[in-house]
Amino acid sequence: MTSKASITSAPTVMKFGGTSVESAEALRRMASIVADRSGERPVVVVSAMAGVTDRLVELTEYALQGQLASADERIDALRQRHLDALGELSGDRTGEAEAAILALFNALGDLVRGIAAVGEVTGRTRDAVLAFGERLSPWLARTALLAAGVRAALLDARQIIITDDQFTHAQPLWPESQRQVEERLAPSIEQGAVPVLGGYIAATRAGVGTTLGRGGSDFSAAILGAMLGARRIEIWTDVDGMLTADPRVCSGARRIKVISFHEAAELAYFGAKVLHPATLLPAMQKAIPVWILNSRHWASGAPDGERTGTLVTTRAPRTRAPFKCISCKRNVAVIDVVSTRMLQAHGFLKAIWDVFAQHRCPVDMVSTSEVSVSLTVGDTTMLPEIADALGEFADVRYEGRRAIVCLVGESLRHTPGLAGQVFACLGDINIRMISQGASEINIGMVLDDDDVPRAMRLLHDRFFADLDPAVFA
Repeated sequence: MTSKASITSAPTVMKFGGTSVESAEALRRMASIVADRSGERPVVVVSAMAGVTDRLVELTEYALQGQLASADERIDALRQRHLDALGELSGDRTGEAEAAILALFNALGDLVRGIAAVGEVTGRTRDAVLAFGERLSPWLARTALLAAGVRAALLDARQIIITDDQFTHAQPLWPESQRQVEERLAPSIEQGAVPVLGGYIAATRAGVGTTLGRGGSDFSAAILGAMLGARRIEIWTDVDGMLTADPRVCSGARRIKVISFHEAAELAYFGAKVLHPATLLPAMQKAIPVWILNSRHWASGAPDGERTGTLVTTRAPRTRAPFKCISCKRNVAVIDVVSTRMLQAHGFLKAIWDVFAQHRCPVDMVSTSEVSVSLTVGDTTMLPEIADALGEFADVRYEGRRAIVCLVGESLRHTPGLAGQVFACLGDINIRMISQGASEINIGMVLDDDDVPRAMRLLHDRFFADLDPAVFA
């Protein structure tokens, strides 16, 4: 898809996460970074200020419980936080941003009181509440940019990214969104302005607000980057990039300079918090490089990987080490489904997947035999209901407090005997379940949650002792 607006040179899409816009100081840093990229026709996508979305979730619960006094206290605190940041930025010379912020909080208060009155929250209403964080932060970002001398133009992402009506996890409608990008976003870029939009939020064809799910601001940036044919997408956060392991568990974790889309997607799915898995798909399809960068330790000029950041690209260089990273997904449950009366029946697997589909519960790992299936799920909220449904045609047992440890690297498909080395390295740690992904770039295993720190340290010491400087910092 190419833009009818005929963008003369590819823009750079820059997404700033919650910690990168959490305060006036962070917003000023953001403005300096954008100003440094001014020659690259930047498009700025911002998340809600750090912690705001969690507070909005709490507001919904207070409203459902009829605790309006507590809800009002939280709204007052959020309002004051945004106004304090606005006052420190000193760029709202006309008062437009302050008026907009006050109007948004008035609307939020009305919505919360409406929830309390009816005593229930639909997906549509929940999205309306959660959208306020990303409706507020662009006003602060625009103010910071104007104060830094950047010509910024505020655009409403809900008029640009058009989705279906799967509230709380909506999916983009590409032709409609592309048309809005061409009609609303591209002209702003061509006129020399820096567009500023909230991530995470979108709307249906009828204009009803939706959200793209938690982590959806990254997805927003990738959608816009793909539709604009961006030169690159920059994800600005509070870490230096992707690391070989969680540094809180493995003190010797190192920064990965470059990683493939496929490797990064596997890591994101199996617990790496830096990227939302869906972020990668639009960029991968258009071969647009994605950079993960640290807004707290940034360097002027285009990213190069030597000083900071991780490049996620279509093809990454081979490395001596078979793995790029160890990731873990904790607090998962293992479900064992056994049926002797349906031995070899072709409908057994279908019946199992139908149950998970009906409950909209994704499955992480699967191991099968002739009469049994073991699988893991990260979302355990519907587990009793799922077990009851599975129990209609099979014997079911499930266990919590498990974790998935996953080693990812494209080189492992070319390294015979690697799985044996992995399991030998873990010694007496009990492995509950194993899986080597169909992608041939990951080895996953299920352990007791308590064994995760020790297992990760053993694996990191064994497989990341000799790192290739072309790939690892």
